Amino acid sequence: MSRIEKLKEFLAAEPNDSFVRHALALEYQKLGELGEARSLWEQLLAHDPAAVGSYYHLGKLLEGIGEQALALEWYEKGMTAARAAGEKRAYNELQSAYDELI
Repeated sequence: MSRIEKLKEFLAAEPNDSFVRHALALEYQKLGELGEARSLWEQLLAHDPAAVGSYYHLGKLLEGIGEQALALEWYEKGMTAARAAGEKRAYNELQSAYDELI
C-alpha cells in the first residue's frame, strides 16, 4: 500500500485530523499533484485555522504556481495565527517568506 493510500485510509477514519491532512498534502506535492495538495491545505485551514505550519506550505505552493498575491494573503493569515498561538518561530518563518516575496 502506498503512503497516499495509507494516509487516505487514516483520513477516512478521522476526517478532521489536521496532521493526516497535512501529511497527505505533502505527499501530493512531492508527486507534483499541486491542485490536490492545495485543496487539502485549504480544507485543513478552513477547518483548523490554528494549524500554523500549513500556512507556510500553502504559501510556498502558491508562490510556485505564480499566485504571489494569494501567497501573501496566506502568509498574513498564518502570521496572525502564529501570533495568536504564541509560536514565534513559525511567525518568523512566515514573516521571512512574506518579506522575500514582496
